[in-house]
Amino acid sequence: MPRACVIVLDAVGAGEAPDAADYGDEGSDTLGNVARAVGGLDLPNLEALGLGNIEPLEGCPPQPGAPAVAGRLLELSKGKDTTAGHWEMMGIVTATPFPTYAQGFPHDVIDPFMHRTGRGVLGNKPASGTEIIQELGEEHQRTGKWIVYTSADSVFQIAAHEETIPLEELYEGCRIAREILTGKHAVGRVIARPFVGEPGNYVRTANRHDFSLEPKRPNYLTLVREAGQKVYGVGKIGDIFAGCDIDESHPTQSNIDGIVQTEKLLREVDEGLVFVNLVETDQLWGHRNDPVNFHRCLQDFDRRLPDLLDGLRDEDLLILTSDHGCDPTTPSTDHSREYALLVAYAPGRNAAGRIHEGGVFGDVGATVNRWLGGKAPRRGIPGEPILER
Repeated sequence: MPRACVIVLDAVGAGEAPDAADYGDEGSDTLGNVARAVGGLDLPNLEALGLGNIEPLEGCPPQPGAPAVAGRLLELSKGKDTTAGHWEMMGIVTATPFPTYAQGFPHDVIDPFMHRTGRGVLGNKPASGTEIIQELGEEHQRTGKWIVYTSADSVFQIAAHEETIPLEELYEGCRIAREILTGKHAVGRVIARPFVGEPGNYVRTANRHDFSLEPKRPNYLTLVREAGQKVYGVGKIGDIFAGCDIDESHPTQSNIDGIVQTEKLLREVDEGLVFVNLVETDQLWGHRNDPVNFHRCLQDFDRRLPDLLDGLRDEDLLILTSDHGCDPTTPSTDHSREYALLVAYAPGRNAAGRIHEGGVFGDVGATVNRWLGGKAPRRGIPGEPILER
């Protein structure tokens, strides 16, 4: 039976998009700039697949006979966030950007949130998540008030110390916020950001949980499931799609955990789509402007790539891609408007270094749907297959 595996290397953009200037992102090139910052990429397994065929990359030369199809994918949606990027891979174009809050959230959001949760609010401003818990963590523990903050992305983030507010109460607070944040305030995600530790030494835990809007249906995930295939979400995929068209969700504690769970699924399931998000390039290193550890994170994936390739069977498809950029070499700590990388590989087929030209994010879902025998999408769902069985 045919299977497909899509792995999203979160925030590993492949060069500024044509409209990058509209987002203040001229010059952003996450993959290329990281390569230059570290004196050349050291990713031998990705290089052998054809990573260097995507764009000029120091330390990762092009491979004319690479076994995988390589290329760059253009985002049609307005924005540069996780939700819009992942949704568009599955054929959902976000024509109107999700709302953002450079001045914090208005009273018609914060007041009902405080009333319904029975707790006050600290912060209510754009901030770094690691910095705001150091700034307000002690006051939060003393008062029991939520720490609410946002970023350049469309997110309502709620931080709480696990010993001050129990996790389930934090999650319930996020559910309440999700109910409030509708209409003109329909942010892409409400995110629970639990932390532990002492004043001056607070650290976030792995108990993050995202509460997303529900995506429009049908989309490519819908079509895959209508074809009798299962969808296995690894990492935050289940959260991003609000559980819609996800048969099994496998949350992860780290990238390595995500890779291990992906390999396990590839060795155990006999059909369907394994849809994976590996978040650490974004969450730990892109937003912290740390190109050295960004590269090391890619190296961790590269070292485990042979295990994933070994788990593939005849008739399988593997797609590596990204959802946006987060260039750690630019002054900004926010996401960047970039092309997504594309590496598409089918065991036993040599793509002979083929480049996928003029692609869009929806090509990922279109390829998976065709590979797994789904029906043709209705008009308005973008994407053309990159490879066919």
